[in-house]
Amino acid sequence: MKTRALVLFSGGQDSTTCLAWALNRYTYVETVGFDYGQRHAVELDCRPAVLERLRQIFPSWGEKLGRDHVLDLSVLGSISDTALTQGKAIAMEQSGLPNTFVPGRNLLFFTLAAAIAYRRDLHSLVGGMCETDYSGYPDCRDNTLKSLEVTLALGMDSPLIIETPLMWIDKADTWQMAADLGGDALVDIIRKETHTCYLGDRTHIHDWGYGCGQCPACELRAKGHRAFATRTA
Repeated sequence: MKTRALVLFSGGQDSTTCLAWALNRYTYVETVGFDYGQRHAVELDCRPAVLERLRQIFPSWGEKLGRDHVLDLSVLGSISDTALTQGKAIAMEQSGLPNTFVPGRNLLFFTLAAAIAYRRDLHSLVGGMCETDYSGYPDCRDNTLKSLEVTLALGMDSPLIIETPLMWIDKADTWQMAADLGGDALVDIIRKETHTCYLGDRTHIHDWGYGCGQCPACELRAKGHRAFATRTA
């Protein structure tokens, strides 16, 4: 039975929820983050705090948490001309995609994660990609990741599973998943310790967490939290 997983862990809401999901499911879990020159690089600073809080509040999960990897992928930022890697206003492109789309990002993330998994004898890759509440990024689509799963397994000549527990749920359900997995304690960790805001704002705290409150990432997180709070009121 495959019991060892590697979680793509950015330090944001979705990947933290996925990390909790993996810790609830697998017997051993490692994490990997990527420094790709992102404008909101503060998310990388949030990662250690989230991991430490999970170990403190959920000792049974802490026993399963293994090594954390952070990879330098600055070359991606250097070849990208996007609102996530450059100081430009967030806008829609003529292609119909927002200019926050970083071409090849998730493809590279999973390829490098697969290389780590191969070396570390980890059998599943877990990511927070979602096709329900998302910005239309083509590398977040279920079909893309299913295809990539086949390609990576063939290229590594080793069975490898890509898990996307958030793929078919919205942000309200993501908050609910966190509550179901870890109760108010996990919801509180996500609110206070994770980061989603594209602009990297850690100065303003809201009911749903830190952020500018105006960028697409903040709006989506806030909308989901409002719906979740209404359910639990």
